[in-house]
Amino acid sequence: MRALSTDRRRLLFVLGLAAAVGVFTATVPLLRDWFDLRVYYGTVDAWVHHGGRIYDYHVPGTTYGFTYPPFAALGMLPMALVGLRTAIAVELLLNLAAIAAIVWILVGPALRRYGWFGYALTGCLLALFEPVRDTFSFGQVNLLLLALVLSDAWLLSTGRGRRAGVGIGLAAAVKLTPALFIGLLLLARRWRAAGVATAVAAAATALAAWAAPGASRFYWTDALWDTTRIGRLAYVSNQSLQGVLARLVAPDEPSRAAWATAALLVLCVWAWRTSRALADEDWTAAFALTGLAACLVSPITWVHHLVWLLPSFAVLLHRRRLRVAGALYVVLCSSVVWLWFDDASGLDGFLGSNTYTWITLGLLLWLPIGQPRVGRPFLSHRARATPPAPSPAAPVIPATSGQSASSLSGSAAGAGRAAGPAAGTPRVSSSDPTGSTCPAALKPQSSSERASS
Repeated sequence: MRALSTDRRRLLFVLGLAAAVGVFTATVPLLRDWFDLRVYYGTVDAWVHHGGRIYDYHVPGTTYGFTYPPFAALGMLPMALVGLRTAIAVELLLNLAAIAAIVWILVGPALRRYGWFGYALTGCLLALFEPVRDTFSFGQVNLLLLALVLSDAWLLSTGRGRRAGVGIGLAAAVKLTPALFIGLLLLARRWRAAGVATAVAAAATALAAWAAPGASRFYWTDALWDTTRIGRLAYVSNQSLQGVLARLVAPDEPSRAAWATAALLVLCVWAWRTSRALADEDWTAAFALTGLAACLVSPITWVHHLVWLLPSFAVLLHRRRLRVAGALYVVLCSSVVWLWFDDASGLDGFLGSNTYTWITLGLLLWLPIGQPRVGRPFLSHRARATPPAPSPAAPVIPATSGQSASSLSGSAAGAGRAAGPAAGTPRVSSSDPTGSTCPAALKPQSSSERASS
């Protein structure tokens, strides 16, 4: 009876929370109107049905067009067979499947302890997390890429490393930023997985070059190096190191030498801390640190790209840094950077407009790594089960007068039971946060001023 009452209270709580989240997301944040998905759809439609070229299409009324490698357009060709509304529905389903896979890989065993209530609560928190909400609202591919990369992390952590590399290779072929995870495999000396990832990315790129040679030539020789095709570097949604430098010197262009130096320092810190995590076979922290570094060194990291911070939240939760995780979650739901949309000058602008960058940099420097064997999260190395060494049999002591052999054998058996191997210590886990909010007033990255990065 008490369990039934608890379930009812939990159900009422989840329904109330879901209603509040639904009202909030429908009224307060600025919806992005699937802007990026409309870029993808328009590009494929113009390419297939109107004889256009991939990188010539622009969303009507804007200067924004397709900015991914040609293989990404090749993978989106099925959209040419359906209408825009169907494409939006499929995008929503794919992102839901991707977020489900991400949650299962990162915190699945912990959530199973709480049953449906844990999954429902996590879903509500994810709906508030600004990067996740913007990924859905823009129709972006970030969650799909993260799921692909984490699938390799899962294979490596569960002793299936011979199959790893395909997810990272495909993600790197769709978007260049995940290529840093090939560097992670090299640091881990997983030569086979690194080779597979490189071969998959190269094969996908070659396939795109065969299918669209002109577009491939233009992308790799021209479009790749033209950041103006993606958007303004100083735009407040750009939460990368390049964005920090651009806002600092706006309206001038940031120094490429300064950016390269900062990026090199970040990569050195990443290599050092990731190597420490790998030395302890802590795959969760290693993949989390790589996602953080990729966000920092990428020339442009829009707010919705920060879904790559989700593995870092999983690390914090598994290490029971609940206050830190909660504080960072609230900030990343607040859309605080948009307060400096019009003017990011001055000390307050430097600190406030780059808040998400500071969070990413702080996590890179101080994320817990080298987790203890007890309490390992799901995404950690799982050694092959080795049975404990048998306890040595108790020596047979001859009976003396007044003491029976049966009593001695019983004592020996009791001692053997007491000296037997202890039961395994259960893993300690926790649930995973995430959620989102958006600016209350109209901001770019809607239909008027937004780059499809």
